[in-house]
Amino acid sequence: MLSAKSVFEEILDNDESFRLFCSIAASGESQGGWENGRIAELIPASERGLAPKVVRHGADEDKHGRIFNALLRKRGLHPVEVPQEADYTMLLEKHGIGLAHAKLKASEPLTVADIVTYLAHSRVTEQRASEQMRLLRKYFAEHPVVGRAVKMISNDEDSHLAYCHEELLRFAAAGHGRAIQATLRECALAEIRVYRDVSLAVMDHMGRILGWSKAKSAVLTAGIHAMYAYERLGGWRRMVSLRMPEHRDALGGPATSAHEFA
Repeated sequence: MLSAKSVFEEILDNDESFRLFCSIAASGESQGGWENGRIAELIPASERGLAPKVVRHGADEDKHGRIFNALLRKRGLHPVEVPQEADYTMLLEKHGIGLAHAKLKASEPLTVADIVTYLAHSRVTEQRASEQMRLLRKYFAEHPVVGRAVKMISNDEDSHLAYCHEELLRFAAAGHGRAIQATLRECALAEIRVYRDVSLAVMDHMGRILGWSKAKSAVLTAGIHAMYAYERLGGWRRMVSLRMPEHRDALGGPATSAHEFA
C-alpha cells in the first residue's frame, strides 16, 4: 500500500535516495544558519535584546545541517550537489520572500521593518518545518538510524515556531500588526507554491533513483497537487495565525548539543 511512511522507508533504505534527501536537508539548514547569523550581527540597536535568540536560532539550524551530514558519513556517503529546482531556500529568496542575501551580505544595519519581515518569513517556514518533522517523528522516532536525529530536530523546530509566534505578537502589540499580517499572507502564498514545486522536483529525482513506475509517480504527483489545492483554497491560513505559545521564551537559552552525531 502506498503511504507517506512507505515512501519515506523506500527513500531511507536506498543509499542514493538517502544521500539526496540528507544533502537537500543539510543544505537548507546550513543556509538558515548563515542567514540567522547575519541577521543577529546586523540587528538594529533598538532590538539588541532579540539578538541572542536569533543567534540561538542560527546555531540550531547549523546543528541540524551537521546532523544530516553526520548521518551521511555514518553510512559512508558524501553529500551531493542540490539540484536548483529542489533548493527550497534559494527559491524562496528568488521569489522575494524573507530578507535578500544582498542585504545580509552588506554592512548596513537592518531596520525594525526588516526584523518583522524576517520573523514573518520564519513563522511561515518554521510551520512547514515543524509539520514535516512531526510527520517523520510519527513514523521514525524509534528508527535505529535516524530516530534520535528526527526527535532532536523536531523538538527544535517546534521551539523555533513558538519563538516566532511570541516575538511577532510582541511586535504586533508595539503597532506593527498590519505589516505583520500583510507580510505573513504574502509569505504563505509564495511558500505554498515553492513547496509544491520543490516537492515535485524532489519526487521526480527520487522516482528516477528508485525506479518508480509511471503509475506510482502519477499518484505521488497527484497527491502533491492535491495538497497545494487544499493550501491554496485556505490551508495557508494556518501559517498566518498568531497565538501565544505554551512554551514561552523557547529560544532563551543556549543551543542543545548534538555530540552523538559528530
